[in-house]
Amino acid sequence: MKTRITGPSVGPPTLERIRQAPKVLLHDHLDGGLRPTSIIELADELGYRDLPTTDAAELSQWMLRGANRKNLTLYLETFAHTVGVMQTEAALHRVARECAEDLAADGVVYAEIRFAPELHTERGLSLDAVIEAVLAGFDAGSTSTDLTIRVICSAMRHQNNGLDVAQVAVRYRDHGVVAFDIAGPEDGFPPDDHLVAFQFCQRENFHITIHAGEAYGPRSIWKALQFCGAERLGHGIRIMEDMGRDADGDRTLGRLAHYLRDARIPLEVCPTSNVNTGVVERLADHPIDELVQLRFRVTVNTDNRLMSGVTMSSEMAALSETFGYGWDRLRWLTVNAMKSSFLPFRERLQLIEQVIKPGYAPLEASELEPPI
Repeated sequence: MKTRITGPSVGPPTLERIRQAPKVLLHDHLDGGLRPTSIIELADELGYRDLPTTDAAELSQWMLRGANRKNLTLYLETFAHTVGVMQTEAALHRVARECAEDLAADGVVYAEIRFAPELHTERGLSLDAVIEAVLAGFDAGSTSTDLTIRVICSAMRHQNNGLDVAQVAVRYRDHGVVAFDIAGPEDGFPPDDHLVAFQFCQRENFHITIHAGEAYGPRSIWKALQFCGAERLGHGIRIMEDMGRDADGDRTLGRLAHYLRDARIPLEVCPTSNVNTGVVERLADHPIDELVQLRFRVTVNTDNRLMSGVTMSSEMAALSETFGYGWDRLRWLTVNAMKSSFLPFRERLQLIEQVIKPGYAPLEASELEPPI
């Protein structure tokens, strides 16, 4: 077990202190979190010749520059290189193992990592073989750590493989796959294009999360919820467009925003990524704090650790610095995430009561807010 911060006075949240606190991650892409050194080594092993550089530090900076172009479609172009080196079982196993190791080292105690199996079949792997390699890698990387890790299978929304991916995800539901998702360019590719896949998941009592409300507005969120049965929303922050202000300047919620809050639909918010893709200009402009104040079910996530140069600890530290969040707020966000996970209820409760709350107990410097 990792050593947690102890003692009656630990001071305010800092990056190092936050790293030692238990964290929960619900929205993180496997192909967006590779180690630069691994990309270079795998490219050499697989004969992939398209990398912009074979210097690890330069590649890391190239990824950051490439992703930070204020446009989701341009942001997604950087993934050609990570996906390009993830085309064998050995490569997938290594990337998954290192992902688990990195999350555990950052103090993440529960994670749901998503990837699109269809993107890793260029060299002949089946969807089943892709998933099995990733699951084995996660198991290897999380053994002897505090990390519990699960898989979300994504279909690419601009392709036509949704039903195939949903079916293979359900086949592995008892082996570590917990949900189905669609990812990729949102504008022009609405979620109901994959309605058959979502209906299949609903009939199988299988969990659904959908990227919606990132590069397109409330209509995408509405379709994800009311047509496709989303239980969580990837990003979802453009729900702000369904809000206004009254004569006193107070927020008013439209019908969709009211539904989202009343139904306690979790938002998988990825602050730094939203700056990179141009949803907001800077972190101080991000609506996450207003959504928190309005009592939406907000969770904090990394999206793509390599492309955005972030960790769960750095995301929380940035929120603490920008919005003044203390330990009580960070714990509130962490419990929100654990309550919103796709683990069975008893397992969620066990992690909250036996891992998260004890892990924050010595850190909190103010009275906790009541759970919602």
